[in-house]
Amino acid sequence: MSKFTQRVLSGMQPTGNLHLGNYLGAMVNWVKMQDTHQTLYCVVDMHAITQGLAVWGGPVALHKSTLEVAAAYIAAGIDPKKSILFNQSRVHEHAELAWIFNCTARMGWLNRMTQFKEKAGKDRENASVGLYDYPVLMAADILIYHATHVPVGEDQKQHLELCRDIAIKFNNDFGTEFFPITEPVIMGPATRVMSLRDGTKKMSKSDPSDLSRINLTDSADDIAKKIRKAKTDADGIPSAKEGLSGRPEADNLVGIFAALQGCTVEDVLQQFGGGQFSTFKNALADLAVTKIAPINDVMIRLKADEGYVEKVLAEGGERASAIAAPIMKDVKKIVGFVG
Repeated sequence: MSKFTQRVLSGMQPTGNLHLGNYLGAMVNWVKMQDTHQTLYCVVDMHAITQGLAVWGGPVALHKSTLEVAAAYIAAGIDPKKSILFNQSRVHEHAELAWIFNCTARMGWLNRMTQFKEKAGKDRENASVGLYDYPVLMAADILIYHATHVPVGEDQKQHLELCRDIAIKFNNDFGTEFFPITEPVIMGPATRVMSLRDGTKKMSKSDPSDLSRINLTDSADDIAKKIRKAKTDADGIPSAKEGLSGRPEADNLVGIFAALQGCTVEDVLQQFGGGQFSTFKNALADLAVTKIAPINDVMIRLKADEGYVEKVLAEGGERASAIAAPIMKDVKKIVGFVG
């Protein structure tokens, strides 16, 4: 049996609106894990600034979006009494541990990170060191709390593998079993929600088309409109899962329905198989409105009460620091720092 507390850490960047993909791919599972683990959920504002002012929008925008994302967490079901909810920059141990991990990780490991290559594009020489080093800070985010489990999307699996490599190397270098070897948690039928306009692309807040995603800030009318305008193909709903092969848009919409309903894809096809997409879309629109519109209603109330959200983040930061500080103190002793 592990000597480490069963502890979950996860977070999202405060850049742009959170959307259905964030909700189904992460937040639904976050809410469930509150009842089975000690849970820490952070708004990763330090990660948000890695791509330059043009992307994160500057201090006013960052402050506003940090509060909005925290409000979305609460509206989606994260209970500040059950979970520790905070913004990353409040806990200075994240940055301290990241520096030590910078001296543990190896350039070759970071050079293999595909997400840096995707985000930096062709102009890698002009990318920030922070963007390149993002996975090391992510490892520090996780291990400063001795987190044993991290709910992640498929696109973050490589970063979590790096986190495990860093923990193993640190433990081996110093002859200790100080850091846990964190396990990824990938759950549910919609861990990767795709664009409503192109089923081959992941739903993204950076997509220029607002019709490509359902934002958690969308009204009921907007949600229904976007579902009904979602791209499909000429064929109807198949009766078996094999019938979704090679049909990315159809597969995506059926998967979204299953995730929102809390059932399997097979259950959805049994209910709607043989029918037309027009009928299915109406049912999906009604379901999405039922599930997502109430989140927006709560967010509107919370955005009008920024003092409450700031208080939640401040209290969460204190609780997070209470876990992180003694772990960082032990790290310093292990490394040999004086004081």
